[in-house]
Amino acid sequence: MKKRKVPTLTESLIPILFMVLSLAFGVGFLKLRTEPIIIMSAFIAAIIALKLGYTWIEMQEAIIEKIAKALPATLILWSVGLLIGSWMFSGTVPMLIYYGVQFINPQFLLVTAFIITAIIAMFTGTSWGAAGTVGVALMGIANGLGVSAPATAGAIVSGAFFGDKLSPLSDTTNLAPIAAGSELYEHIKHMLWTTLPAALLSLIIYYFIGLNSSGTINSSESISAMLNQLDTMFKFNPILFLPVLLIVIGSIKKWPTIPTMLGVSLFSIFLGIIVQGFTLKHGFMSLISGFNINMTTFNGESLPQINTLINRGGVSSVTSTTVLIFCAMGFAGIISKAGMLEIVLNSILKKVNGTLGIILSTIASCFTVAFITGSSYLSILIPGELFKQAYMKKGLQAKNLSRTLEDSGTVIVPLIPWSAAGAYMASTLGVPTIEYLPWAILNYSGIIFAVIFAITGIGISKESIIEKNLQYELEREKENTINSEV
Repeated sequence: MKKRKVPTLTESLIPILFMVLSLAFGVGFLKLRTEPIIIMSAFIAAIIALKLGYTWIEMQEAIIEKIAKALPATLILWSVGLLIGSWMFSGTVPMLIYYGVQFINPQFLLVTAFIITAIIAMFTGTSWGAAGTVGVALMGIANGLGVSAPATAGAIVSGAFFGDKLSPLSDTTNLAPIAAGSELYEHIKHMLWTTLPAALLSLIIYYFIGLNSSGTINSSESISAMLNQLDTMFKFNPILFLPVLLIVIGSIKKWPTIPTMLGVSLFSIFLGIIVQGFTLKHGFMSLISGFNINMTTFNGESLPQINTLINRGGVSSVTSTTVLIFCAMGFAGIISKAGMLEIVLNSILKKVNGTLGIILSTIASCFTVAFITGSSYLSILIPGELFKQAYMKKGLQAKNLSRTLEDSGTVIVPLIPWSAAGAYMASTLGVPTIEYLPWAILNYSGIIFAVIFAITGIGISKESIIEKNLQYELEREKENTINSEV
């Protein structure tokens, strides 16, 4: 068996820098697809891994392992695609758009978008589901009222990830305390220190932006035309609110997320057949290929904004995002297996001093992993494993680490264009990631508050001397047990 070598910092940085520079130039300037660039980066990483003594079989196993860890998120993604298609078919989302345009004040749309998506995400535990359902409706309302699409998308993303972070049903909210060694509800409570100020700051900015927004970009004639076409295409009935209500009830009752989404999707297809008079064949097509206006009895030429808002959903709509996830996991699997990512992160950790230093290092590590892999899971798991002992040695409680992992890992991923979350939000909301990024205020202001609290010591929980000594004793016993077994 060929002896494996530990990669140098230079060897570790080569595939990472290649990917960063290629993505910046290829995607940013040449407008190339992201997936081939990540595949080329993975190929370079594989060449270096072969040089270090790793076989292709070992790298393939690592890739499969990473993809397996991403499968729960992929299944949720597919379920969201089904849900969007079925809610279009039933008329639920068109009805939300129809009444929202008439009753929501354009000056308060950004604030409303943040609050509504936050509530839905908190109840469902999925930012993707919130953005893909009510988020789509809110984008339609913004289009009708003439409110900035990037600003609305940013408010939706901020609200969705605020609710996601504070939901005990969220996968990342459960993953962070597991990675850091803290407790779920202590973790959620501790996140309020950084998340609530970020949410308040977001709402204040959205409020003042709304006051300066006239909301008259689209004329009343175009709004009337849009409403008339929606009224012609769909039959609106209060019963169409049932799918939304079922999702909320399922969240409160803690029903399993994926089965709940699938069940509500099938129920929505039933509503589309009964209320709208659509066919079962078109219902199944909506689940897989997405809804299309041609399925309605509307005759004539539909407005472009109607086509953009209504012709969507289905599993096929998230296929490109799934491919992106697999490509990113391929790259992450190779550099993780060869120890390249660990070398880079350890170089960051070497010069850590004090509370501020360790929190800044955690943020930098989360940024690094998120930027390289585009995965919120890896941006939590890898830095969490790396810094767990460091926080313990500094006398900091584990919930400080789990909070920082969420502040700089979970919420930063949707701001990265080649990440699964960034690609999903951009395609679902119809706004490029770079355009909504400045408006997703919560997603980066939480990091600012994390740094402020690290400097001042506010909201930083420290272990008592007794607890610290007890942890050291437990770790020492664990190490002794492992050594004796060896």
